[in-house]
Amino acid sequence: MRFLIIEDDNSAADFLRQGLSNFGYEADVAHDGEEGLAMARKTDYDLWLIDVMLPKRDGLSVLKSLRHEGKQVPALILSARGQVDDRVEGLRAGGDDYVVKPYALNELQARIEALLRRAKNYGKHPETELTVGDLHMDLLARTVSRAGQEIYLKPREFRLLEYLMRHAGQVVTRTMLLENVWEYYFDPQTNVVDVHISRLRYKIDKYFPKPMLYTVRGTGYVLRAAEDAPQQGGE
Repeated sequence: MRFLIIEDDNSAADFLRQGLSNFGYEADVAHDGEEGLAMARKTDYDLWLIDVMLPKRDGLSVLKSLRHEGKQVPALILSARGQVDDRVEGLRAGGDDYVVKPYALNELQARIEALLRRAKNYGKHPETELTVGDLHMDLLARTVSRAGQEIYLKPREFRLLEYLMRHAGQVVTRTMLLENVWEYYFDPQTNVVDVHISRLRYKIDKYFPKPMLYTVRGTGYVLRAAEDAPQQGGE
């Protein structure tokens, strides 16, 4: 796969390109908005990674032009501007995701993988059920069961579990959960994620032989099928 990085800071662009190379992706770099727009028009990339503050033409302007021309390549916005209004503006300009600098490469990789999966499934019939091991979610009936035993979840708990199930086996950070389950409305320092994770863990793990929801210290959480769980219990 080949990506386009539009980033005017040489060191940041080199760091990102090397990180992508370590993940198995190739990347071209444009150092200003006009060059990035020309390269995106000329080459069929699998993903655009676009900085907002660019010389000659800002990143959101570039993205708006590409979307106006009908190009539907997944776009990941990278910016030091992390206020809610900035993120909303970026998404409304045509961004598919928004990452605030500085960022961790492993989180960036997870977001890229999610965008590529979404692009691959575009146009397919939407999923109506999710299954991880003996945990089952019916997205239409809005029900959850484990080993055939129904589990009652509140709406926010349901959305939280849905996100975890869609990313089963992957470590998801608190920031990812805040942005995708709470839609940016909470301060990153809040403990709302930890509180809801604790309640969710109680409901899906307490009365079953093996846990599924684990805390990865200093990083986030991971949901695994019971048969894939480590030998030692989760937190």
